[in-house]
Amino acid sequence: MTLHSGPEPSRPVRTWIRSSPGTHVWLAVIACTSLVVVIVPESTEHLLLHRHSSNIHELVKHPVQSLVGSAFWIENPASLLLYAVLFEVFHAPVERWLGTLRWLVVVATAHIMATLITQQVVLKAIRDDQAPRSMAHVVDVGVSYGLAAAVGVLTYRLPNPWRWFYMLGAVAFFGIPLLSGATFTDLGHAISLAVGLLAWPLTRHPVHPHPETI
Repeated sequence: MTLHSGPEPSRPVRTWIRSSPGTHVWLAVIACTSLVVVIVPESTEHLLLHRHSSNIHELVKHPVQSLVGSAFWIENPASLLLYAVLFEVFHAPVERWLGTLRWLVVVATAHIMATLITQQVVLKAIRDDQAPRSMAHVVDVGVSYGLAAAVGVLTYRLPNPWRWFYMLGAVAFFGIPLLSGATFTDLGHAISLAVGLLAWPLTRHPVHPHPETI
């Protein structure tokens, strides 16, 4: 005789992961690369992070590899847990809502546009002697541009009037640094948020249109 004690506790977790596969594959790869950064010697870590950076030097030599590779490494593995939480809060709901393809379009567009524009600004600053030439080789990896885009497009998931409060908060969070000693990364975040906000047309026919499906 088999006794049924109800649904398995892990089933909601599996369902959530299957509903946002891109988010969790991305997170798993970042976890693996972070582990590599932790266990390899410092010299190898330095080489790996520079080799996968989307800085000017790597963009000129390996444009596609640097644009793609930079999205799968983080400079500080200690921040992995924070990113895992942020992925679940922002990326996973957006992917489940819009579908993997449209989520990927928004995130990839933001990552590529923010990277290319900011590095063009860096290049101009170097040529105008407003930034050191070493900036062409700086470590430039991470997932924050795609995350900012997810934050932006998630605006359209919320009902009024909360949508407007959320959008104002996001604009303030990413915009204030631009007004107070902005870095090139701050510019990239603002560009990525704008990409997410401008992706409104992709939200008109979501895969899961109802709020209860988040």
